[in-house]
Amino acid sequence: MTETELCIRPANEASWADLQTVMSASAPAECQCQRYKMRPKECMVSFPSEERADRLRAQTDSGHGDSGTTSGLLAFLDGEPVGWCAVEPRIEYESIVRGGRVQWKGREEDRDDPGVWAITCFITRGGFRKRGIARALARAAVEHARAHGAHAVEGYPLTKGGISDEMHVGSIGIFAAAGLSEVSRPSVRRAVMRIDF
Repeated sequence: MTETELCIRPANEASWADLQTVMSASAPAECQCQRYKMRPKECMVSFPSEERADRLRAQTDSGHGDSGTTSGLLAFLDGEPVGWCAVEPRIEYESIVRGGRVQWKGREEDRDDPGVWAITCFITRGGFRKRGIARALARAAVEHARAHGAHAVEGYPLTKGGISDEMHVGSIGIFAAAGLSEVSRPSVRRAVMRIDF
């Protein structure tokens, strides 16, 4: 892909319709990138999909490019929305900070450090996969975080064969291509990768 074909923009510079075009093309349509943002006592079963969508809309601030705040990036191929990447300060992901899916075993650091950002989700629409879109989004997410004051960026990929609905977290190869290195292996199936600036 050439740079003229692929354009990556903060979600607040894209329309809500563009974001939902990407979201509705895969399993995360139900999640709306809320899995790691659920509050204590919330679960997907009891958390209405409309409320998840409302939260994502507020988090991305889609269509309000002048706001300066957003929770992710959208990729466009020849003007068509084709991919999504969630990236923002790690403290915005309550279940990660609380220790839910990503274990903190062997890691001694301030979980509430606002300067550590996290990349938690990738979506590439069917028909556009295997073109390097997720890798391009990961690289752009690292630069986006750095430009907004991050001193580190983390990712939490699966290390080997996972359940298909978990592949949204990315692979080790995607994060390595963006400059992140493995810092811990909290389980057989999960790695923590990081880049410090």
